[in-house]
Amino acid sequence: MFEVREKPEMVEKAMLVGFCFDKSEEEETRLLLTELEELVDTLGIAIVGMELVRVRDTNKRFICGTGKADELVELARARGCDCIVFDNEISPMQQRNWEELADMTVIDREEVILDIFAKRARTREARLQVDLARMQYALPRMARMWGHLDREGGGGTGAGGGGAARGMGEQQIEIDRRLARKRISRLKAELEEVRKQRATQRKERESNNIATAAIVGYTNAGKSTLLNKLAGAAVMEADMLFATLDPTTRRIELADGQDLLLSDTVGFVRNLPHRLVESFKATLEEAVLADFLIHVLDASSPEIIDHYQTTRRVLAELGADEKRVVVVLNKIDRIEDPSVLNGLRSEFPGASEVSALSGEGLGGLALRFTDFLADRVRKVVYRIPQARGDLSGLIYREGKVLDTEYEGNDILLTAIVPKSLEGQLSDFLVS
Repeated sequence: MFEVREKPEMVEKAMLVGFCFDKSEEEETRLLLTELEELVDTLGIAIVGMELVRVRDTNKRFICGTGKADELVELARARGCDCIVFDNEISPMQQRNWEELADMTVIDREEVILDIFAKRARTREARLQVDLARMQYALPRMARMWGHLDREGGGGTGAGGGGAARGMGEQQIEIDRRLARKRISRLKAELEEVRKQRATQRKERESNNIATAAIVGYTNAGKSTLLNKLAGAAVMEADMLFATLDPTTRRIELADGQDLLLSDTVGFVRNLPHRLVESFKATLEEAVLADFLIHVLDASSPEIIDHYQTTRRVLAELGADEKRVVVVLNKIDRIEDPSVLNGLRSEFPGASEVSALSGEGLGGLALRFTDFLADRVRKVVYRIPQARGDLSGLIYREGKVLDTEYEGNDILLTAIVPKSLEGQLSDFLVS
């Protein structure tokens, strides 16, 4: 059975390379290389150098010219590397060409992210999504994984028929491709079942008329910490990229007595591989179907604008960019310069300023959630005859009873109810 190679277990030292095709893009390329450094460091691989390479004309074999390719390989060898990591996407053929030239492991940003996701996934759903993305990435790259067997197998036209005439590496490629396609089909089917289960759970929540909000944002912005503080949830939180992959939903009670379900989502990065967006739709559906979004930003990051725009682009891909959004400037306690804070207020007017770590500003944030959902429910008092247990039962089922008093043969119920229920019981309304 074909298994995706676990490259993080195979390499110890890496050189990072970013290709820049226009002088105006140099700063952006440099920032992306810095982010790639964090990603590779997350895998526990030592980084021994970063190279920004300016390319005038794209070369199909190596992206850059052969002379520059030789130069980069020599540099990697001199630094004792056993891996070259490209920030740019490289095709399966380019990856094979680089590995043949360098005689060392060569990967790109997408494979780094896939390997991180593979290490982080915990729930069955997350593992299925990661496995699917990795298999789809690996399928066109299988030829390079078995190239050494072709050289060993010898492929003469002697006895043995058509099958024997091919190198055993070539035979193994075909077997593995067939197995990989079957596995991809099976993973897609299993994920479809997961989606159906989530749809059933969502219908149950909708039948209970509970509002939902999805916490979205750039990776390491503090989404899980925020969820933990707001809901007292035991969600993994850490100062690392992609600490949370598994969808987590927790219930909180707002100031008006209304319940709100908060769902954490996987963090975004620039140049997030499209296949990951596709594979993680079951998780990110929470963002598409939520009543509103909570967009968490790391206020202390110098790249906050880029992070905001990246998240908005991914949300647009998912069809969730028209949702109402509460923008949250997190880690506000790390900002000491008042001018920086004023600049953020100007850039994100009306944003909530919080520190999820210390709890600063979270009370005001929760009140904003209440305001966002104010049109869904009403706080009312009903006078229900004790003989009408069917009506009081309806209020308990469809609403949230805050207080109960008995007055003669009547029950005074103070409750939070959906608008539809308020109309049905208008004859019993006190206030």
